Amino acid sequence: MNRLSTATVTLCLLGALPIAASAQSLVVGPHEGDREFSISGTGSSDQSFDSGTLGVTGDLGWYLRDHIVAGVRQSINYASIEGENIQDDFWNGATRGYLNYQFLENQARPFVGASLGGIYGDGVNDSGFAGLEAGIKYYVLTKTYLLARAEYQFFFDSTDDASDAFQDDGAWAHTVGLGYNF
Repeated sequence: MNRLSTATVTLCLLGALPIAASAQSLVVGPHEGDREFSISGTGSSDQSFDSGTLGVTGDLGWYLRDHIVAGVRQSINYASIEGENIQDDFWNGATRGYLNYQFLENQARPFVGASLGGIYGDGVNDSGFAGLEAGIKYYVLTKTYLLARAEYQFFFDSTDDASDAFQDDGAWAHTVGLGYNF
């Protein structure tokens, strides 16, 4: 009986080796020279769905090294505000360049980075902004990933305003999306 059990376990383990080997050889993520495109969304609403916001962000990046990506990001946001004496719709956008450093070479790749650009549109002061960001990319396929990112952006009209703006005039931007390396 012991020989049968040992033989069964051995055959099962041998049968699993090709699966384990193929899982180990699965390489995910980008390499130097690759590009990436991602699209992300954000939104919020009050309890009665009278007021809300909706936004979309697209990124196009180039891998300068295996772990460093530089690119451009465009966001478009819509807000519908309804209150006691207010009902209005607002559109705004933001265009910025970014530089991110990704950690690890696994399916889960946390990153940190910075951005610099401008914001414009209804209900905002047209101004420049700089930002710090952190997030994670999780590869569900060899070149396709889920994305979650949080950015802290601080706004300024001139370089003299930039040093005070980090503490006094900032905002958080959160996105969740899907990306692809090519």
